[in-house]
Amino acid sequence: MTGLVFRFATVSGQRIDWRLVRNCSVKPAQLGWMYLSLCVVSLGIATCFWILGARLVMPFAWLEIVAVGVAFAMYGRHAADGERISLQGSRLVVELETAGKLERAEFDRTWVRVEPKSGDRSLIMLSAQGRTVEVGRYMRPELRPALASEIRMALRAA
Repeated sequence: MTGLVFRFATVSGQRIDWRLVRNCSVKPAQLGWMYLSLCVVSLGIATCFWILGARLVMPFAWLEIVAVGVAFAMYGRHAADGERISLQGSRLVVELETAGKLERAEFDRTWVRVEPKSGDRSLIMLSAQGRTVEVGRYMRPELRPALASEIRMALRAA
């Protein structure tokens, strides 16, 4: 594997890893703190209006908090989604994580085919021995062909 240059992979010894993750601007822990501060501010303002006699502000504040909480929960559930492709020795291992569910596929590197699903900007299909896995959903479509050629190059290298 010496002499190979990778744009998207991390090489450590004889192992090559591609880690493709969702681009998240806020981590789930930060999201929790932001939601807590939003609750405090919103309920604080609603309490002030409640004391002044505007009774309908409080139910709408609770409705807002619940709606935002549901949206934040859905975001947080998918914040750690990603794909990991590892090539070590004669095995190519693909792990797909979606909403906390991990799918794993293992291939013999000599039989793996790497090709776009339908066109140049589509997902990358890794297939061998009757199994197919699609990768590249967390990568910009115009970079997928470069990733596919990089995986092909790594598979041929050893």
